[in-house]
Amino acid sequence: MAFEKIRGQKKAKRLLEKALASNRLSHAYLFSGPAGVGKATTAAAVADLLLCESQQGDRPCGVCPGCAKKHSGNHPDYIRITPQGAAIKIDQIRALKEALVFSPFESGYRVVVLEDVHTMRREAGNSLLKLLEEPPPNNIFILIGSSAEALLSTIVSRCQVIPFFSLPLEDAATVIIAQSPGMEKENALMLAALSDGCPGQALTLETEGLFEIYTHFLERLRQQKSDEAVRVENALAFAAEISVLKETLPVLLHLFRIFFKDVMMVSAGGKSEQSCSPEVAAVRELWNLNQLSAKIAAVDLAEKALARNCNRGLVCEVLMLDLL
Repeated sequence: MAFEKIRGQKKAKRLLEKALASNRLSHAYLFSGPAGVGKATTAAAVADLLLCESQQGDRPCGVCPGCAKKHSGNHPDYIRITPQGAAIKIDQIRALKEALVFSPFESGYRVVVLEDVHTMRREAGNSLLKLLEEPPPNNIFILIGSSAEALLSTIVSRCQVIPFFSLPLEDAATVIIAQSPGMEKENALMLAALSDGCPGQALTLETEGLFEIYTHFLERLRQQKSDEAVRVENALAFAAEISVLKETLPVLLHLFRIFFKDVMMVSAGGKSEQSCSPEVAAVRELWNLNQLSAKIAAVDLAEKALARNCNRGLVCEVLMLDLL
């Protein structure tokens, strides 16, 4: 099958396979779910099929000119848009509109993939909405985002939403090992658990040094009983440390959310202390449920502020003062 290399995501694969087999494709899809679970990989697989000039059953042939150009990144009918800095900008959507004035050059379809659409501001979102309301013929839009709630409701209503979910830890560990063949399974399972079953985020932790930064954060959390002035100093120092992160900062914030949710589950009795990580067990009595809820809300607020391109340093300072 076209999506056989994608672990998990049975519902997403079933919906897409049915649409592709019947040739009844929507003009726009929204792949919605946590980062690092295969949304971009699935979008690329859809593009492989649509741009192949000589499909072998339900698979791209891999050798035709269409496949060769797609794999080399030079196919004129494949457009991939990613955030410039912290967000997809209005100028990127305007350039896309200009490109779509022309019909697809070589294929029956043109595939347009927009990643991290949840970062778009309202101006860019409204411009994209006009494209989706009156889509040029033979263009397939695939929007990739962490949550449909972060998008304009009118954009979501113009798309077929395909949900993606975190993977079971064993599946996530298998993906991690496939990408890092030298890693032991125990370490892969640890990273899978830390990333909440999102192997893409786990690999970012490994390669970008985020695991070390996350460990520093947990060490600072355990200093909650120290002098208040020391805690403020530590919070501001750590804010300066993470404010220089760019694409990886959202991943780190996601880890913070997972951590505090795990602490909340243990505190509320939804998870036994024996089944939680040593880091969660070490701090579970520091906060009550209201305080934990406030910390999760602080992470949510920081993510929204970064998506609006607010001052990164200030956002990190406010967040760390709330958390630490």
